[in-house]
Amino acid sequence: MLPGVTSTRLGADRCPGLLTPFVAQDGAIIRLRIPGGRVHVSTLAELLAIGTDFGAPMLAVTSRTNLQVRGLPDPLPQEVMVRAEATGLLPSSTHERARNILAAPRAPELGPLVAELDAALCADPVLADLPGRFLFAVSDATGSVLTEPFDVAYQALTPTTGVLRVGGLGMPCARADAVAHLLERARLFLQHRAGPRVWNIRDLPADSPVLRGLEPMPVDAAAPLVPGPIGDDLVAGIPLAMLRADHLTALARVTNAVVITPWRSVVIPGGARFAQELGDAGFSVTATDPWARLSACSGAPWCARTSSPTMELALAAAPSLRPSGPRIHLVGCERACGAPTLDHVLVVDPRSVDDVVTADGVSDR
Repeated sequence: MLPGVTSTRLGADRCPGLLTPFVAQDGAIIRLRIPGGRVHVSTLAELLAIGTDFGAPMLAVTSRTNLQVRGLPDPLPQEVMVRAEATGLLPSSTHERARNILAAPRAPELGPLVAELDAALCADPVLADLPGRFLFAVSDATGSVLTEPFDVAYQALTPTTGVLRVGGLGMPCARADAVAHLLERARLFLQHRAGPRVWNIRDLPADSPVLRGLEPMPVDAAAPLVPGPIGDDLVAGIPLAMLRADHLTALARVTNAVVITPWRSVVIPGGARFAQELGDAGFSVTATDPWARLSACSGAPWCARTSSPTMELALAAAPSLRPSGPRIHLVGCERACGAPTLDHVLVVDPRSVDDVVTADGVSDR
């Protein structure tokens, strides 16, 4: 195992897709991958419409910049499949769960590299076996998104040079060779892992061939983006990581496309001047907004593992929270789904608003 890295859980990989939905207590969940995070608002609206017509009227955003529609019938109606595929978010039926690619949200110059990586990934039959938990990342010189638990990443330092990274290890890598090296490490992972219940490179022994040729190379990563204007752009936080109709109506008035971040927010290029309008629509547009530090797993009735209504409790508690304080994440069970990667207070199986408000006075873990 990589030094200084805690092992992930080893078990069945249940990451859903469109063709492999996960059935929860409230119905089926489908997940559609958004490599690099950039997506048209019209596509978000169509996915929300599918949820409204057949399941829950909300669109969940994951920490891997993917999108989920839940509460759907099991088995899925053919119309759900047809409409979801028509969005263009399923370019490969064999590789849909392998297309987990993060990219620095404010580095549009990385778009061609993300597209090249996605196309080469889908063209390799071997890589269809990658677990849904395996994560690629592409960053610029700032190190944005390298705070996330990636398996293998490329950091572009200049237009032609960069670094291949695996955890705290790395090696120099030219931009022209980046995709080949990223996919080669993924193939080595499949070849040398102990079996399909091993999801990530960090679960491999330190002498694994996957790590061959890499040297200690600490990551100097930029902090996650927080809600608010950054120059002309706007980072808009999504309360509870759930996009609703009012959100999308407001977005459609100001932009054609957004970039989903791993931090349950969207970057709106040129959107700083619309901060007030988007805040009125329910987005978090300041770093001191309680929603900038409050999150929750799906909870009941959306998840069969708990009877705690985590999202309902978060919505009820938000107005009572202090303007500043620790990050708080509500979870219905010890799996702690969706927990932030930064320091936070974890509230397990909350039963009342008081449980959340009390956690607001606890120091960061």
